[in-house]
Amino acid sequence: MSNNNIAESSNTQNPILKLLDCSLRVSVIPLSVATIWLTVTNKQDNSIYGDVKFNNLLGLKYMVCTSAICAAYALFAAIASWIRYFVTKAWLFFVSDQIVAYLMVTSGAAVMEILYLAYNGDQKVTWSEACNSYGKFCNKMKVALILHALVLCCFIVLALISSYRVFSKFDPPFFSKQDNEERT
Repeated sequence: MSNNNIAESSNTQNPILKLLDCSLRVSVIPLSVATIWLTVTNKQDNSIYGDVKFNNLLGLKYMVCTSAICAAYALFAAIASWIRYFVTKAWLFFVSDQIVAYLMVTSGAAVMEILYLAYNGDQKVTWSEACNSYGKFCNKMKVALILHALVLCCFIVLALISSYRVFSKFDPPFFSKQDNEERT
């Protein structure tokens, strides 16, 4: 069976999987845009300590960039999943989904660290908690992080779907009884 026939048969056998894949990719776009909007518009002024905005924190800039990449890739992938040329390139989606998922993990971890320090401070280096003074800023960042986590969950499922599409084309390795006996 040729590669084109394999790709066609795996896609026609799994229309629900294709619908789930496309739905997740499309749902990622507004979630990522909302994350960007919440982060970029988030600022708060304090008469004692001054103002804080997302430009002051490198981790928030990283999350904005990652969310923009994620939204753009999700739009491209949603469109490309219906184009015959790209459907046969399951490895392209597999690798790209993995990369985006890892970027989402790293940017989410950076923002979680910022929020942790903002809520708890670091007494060893005499940083006090900032959320007592900047509660509105911290609350909006929590919402942005939750949206970011939802996008990450979508990409974890997308990575599983794309890995299934790639690896289900291959037969499992064949082991003889002798090979099994040698392993034990």
